[in-house]
Amino acid sequence: MSVSYNKLWKLLIDKKMSKADLRRLTGIAPNTMTKLNRDEEVSLAVLKKICDALQADIGDVMEFVEG
Repeated sequence: MSVSYNKLWKLLIDKKMSKADLRRLTGIAPNTMTKLNRDEEVSLAVLKKICDALQADIGDVMEFVEG
């Protein structure tokens, strides 16, 4: 199984936020944003920061997909 952050990108669109806005709001590193863009695994601490900033649950920002 692999990770997909498509839900996160859709949530950002719904909230009229850019990826740069998300990075500023959460304070996550540019390298971490690159990992998110590539659907690579990031730490649970990073996902918690994103969820807190967006007032969302982890299932709202990521999912596991086959493949």
